[in-house]
Parts: sequence; C-alpha cells; structure tokens
Amino acid sequence: MLQDDLPERDLTRFVLPELGRLHETGNPWAPYQLLDQESAVVEPVRVYFTELQAADNPATTIRSYGMDLLRWWRFLWALDIEWNRATRADARDFARWMRIADKPQRLHWRYRKAGYTTETAPKAKTGRKKTPGVPNAITGKASPGPKYSARTRAHCETVLRTFYAFHLEEGTGPIINPFPLDRSRRSGRANTHHKPDQPFRRERAGRYRPTIPQRSPRRIPDEMFNALFAALRHNRDRALLAFWVSNGARAEELLTSRQHDALPGQQLLGVTRKGSREYQQLPCSTDAFVWLRLYQEETRRAGVPVGKSLPMWWTLRRPWRPLKYDAARAMFNRANDLLGSNWSLHDLRHTASYRLARDPDMPLTDVQWVLGHAYLSTTQLYLPASQDEVIERVRAHHARRAQHRERTPAQPAPGYNPDSLKTLFGNSW
Repeated sequence: MLQDDLPERDLTRFVLPELGRLHETGNPWAPYQLLDQESAVVEPVRVYFTELQAADNPATTIRSYGMDLLRWWRFLWALDIEWNRATRADARDFARWMRIADKPQRLHWRYRKAGYTTETAPKAKTGRKKTPGVPNAITGKASPGPKYSARTRAHCETVLRTFYAFHLEEGTGPIINPFPLDRSRRSGRANTHHKPDQPFRRERAGRYRPTIPQRSPRRIPDEMFNALFAALRHNRDRALLAFWVSNGARAEELLTSRQHDALPGQQLLGVTRKGSREYQQLPCSTDAFVWLRLYQEETRRAGVPVGKSLPMWWTLRRPWRPLKYDAARAMFNRANDLLGSNWSLHDLRHTASYRLARDPDMPLTDVQWVLGHAYLSTTQLYLPASQDEVIERVRAHHARRAQHRERTPAQPAPGYNPDSLKTLFGNSW
C-alpha cells in the first residue's frame, strides 16, 4: 500500500500538547536547545542547530527554526511517532492540522509559575476589545486570528523540509523526506532557462507549502504618527520613535546601539545589522538627537549606568536593565491602546522606507544602503503608492466624477427635441 493511500487520521479532536520547550542557554556555542518532556536535549535538533550556526546563521534564526521544530516534535510526541520514522502521511496530517486547527492558547509565564492552566487562568482585562482577524477601524490591519497564517505555515514547512534534507544527506534520518518537493518541481534544475534580465522564480516549492498572499508594506500616515508620538509619556520612547522613523533601522537593530555610537555633530547613529551582523552608521534626523539628549539628561540624574561601551537604551525603573525588544514592543502597544490602533514596530521601518523611496531627490541605491537590503528589488517595493494613498486617490476620483455630473447637464437621446423636453420637464433638463 502506498503511503498516500493510507487511511486518513482523525484530527478533529486533536490538541497539541504543551510538551518540551525551547531553552535559551546563554552559551554562544549553543544559544538554543530543544528539550523534551524530561528536560533532555533532543539530539537530532542539536546537530541541526550546529549546522545552522556553522552556515553563519544568527541566534535569532536558530530560535525561529527551533519554534517550528518544537511544534513538529509535539505533534510526533502526541501521536507516539519517532522523528526518523515519520512518513509523508504524517507530514500531510501535520500540514492539514496547521491549516484547519486553532492555534494553542499560550499561557503567561506568571500564570504557569502559579500553577494555572489555560482553563483556570484569569482573563486579561483590556480597555479595548480586539476581535481576532477583523481589520482595525483606524489602521485597516487585521489583528492575528485564531488560525495559523499562511506565512507561518510556509515557514514551518520550509524548516522541516530542510531539517530532514540535512539528516537525509548525513544518513541519520529516514529513507525519504516526509516533506518533499512538489511533484512538478522534483526533477530538473531550478531556473534552468533563466534570462539574465528577469528575476529568479521560486521553482523549488514544497509539496505541502501554502500559497502566501502578496501584500504591500503598510506605512503610518503622518497625522497618525503624530498622534502616536503625542501618546508617548517618556523622552526615551520619543527618542526611539524618532530614530526608527528617520533612519529606517529595524526595531531590534536600534536596540543594539551603545552610548558611543551616537554622533550628534554628524547626525549619525551606529547599529548592528540583523542579517550580516555588520556595524553600520545611519544618518538620522536632528529631532531624534534632541529627544536623545533629553533622555540622556534624565538617565544621568536617575543614576542609569554611564559608559561608552554600555547600552544606550535602558529600562525606566530599577534595577536598571538594557532595553529588550519585548519591552519596547510593550511600550509601543500601550500607545496603540490609547488610540485604538494596532500599528507594529516594523511599520515604523516601512514608514521611513516610504519617505526615503518616494523622495525624488533620493537615489534608490542610497535607500537600499540605508535599509540594508541585499537586493534592489526589495527596495523597489516602496516605490508604488501605499494602500492609504491609493484609497484617497480613488475617493478623489469619485468626487471629481460626481462634481462633473452636477456641472454637465444630461444630453437628450438622439431623436428627441431639446425644446420639447424643456417644455415638459422645465429648465432643470
């Protein structure tokens, strides 16, 4: 019997168990480890993490891959399947489960420590009710829904396919890859007849890889950004937003700056790039350095550690700790809650990218350098008008047509005498 002809597994009542965890070690040689139910290291994943690190992948990539592998391992543990005996039918059922089932509810670490479960944990009290999957009335962005998004499922499929491909080459995995390529893409070399003037096409699609909808980057309109900026309460937060929206750095890149990286006289701020891990000085607006100076004066009087090699951004309360991405996102979300919006920190990078790319005096190659894009085609995504700009132009188009109809009288159909129609209907015709 072929594997594809096996009877379907009933997954209608399947619940992914919360077994194992991804552990951050703090060791640069092994930044993350996948642990099983007994806190033992999962050896196949450890070897794969070593391969990822040797291929010059940062720790953030290892963590991202580890979360997908943890989800797959929990699926195998629940069905009592060994990782190297998983079949394509198992991979097929896993892909079906991720497409149809709801995401498991994550319990806050404080509730887990107190012994609560997802059923007994107190409900969080928020000022505004957020409906999952419904577009926000202000931003037009849909909040995360209860299902796994297509991008999450596609990323998970890619991770698992490359994981099994690695062990297949090493001879330590199953005989066949449970996550194969699409039937029409298995034979032949990808982009065999590629033309130099055409972009490369993705011809190595996975068999269980979903189709990812194309979406354009969303910028924050100027009036909404001003409202967000006014909702902030601390000079540190104002300085962060001013830098994010002026230099186009990623949120986590800006948090890598040290106190000696700020050069107000040259309007430069040094950051460490996410992908290449290279140090780069980015030009910033003068307003950003004004807010930074106000924040530094506050920290000096409050007793925040001062040193050229120390982090630039710190928490607002004792004990002083370097500001991390999660804390910065929480700060931004508090401003969102006041306005009822759901902008993200990465939308600030999109906003800066749009402002730079739409400037006619700014060469696109310069914008590419500032944003740190490897390919110019990525920077070109910011050349077309954004969604809110298109909507405003279409509204203006309909308004012009309505005004034109009011100014231009309707012409009678051929064969009708205009004077007779005026006698019947009056001068309004």
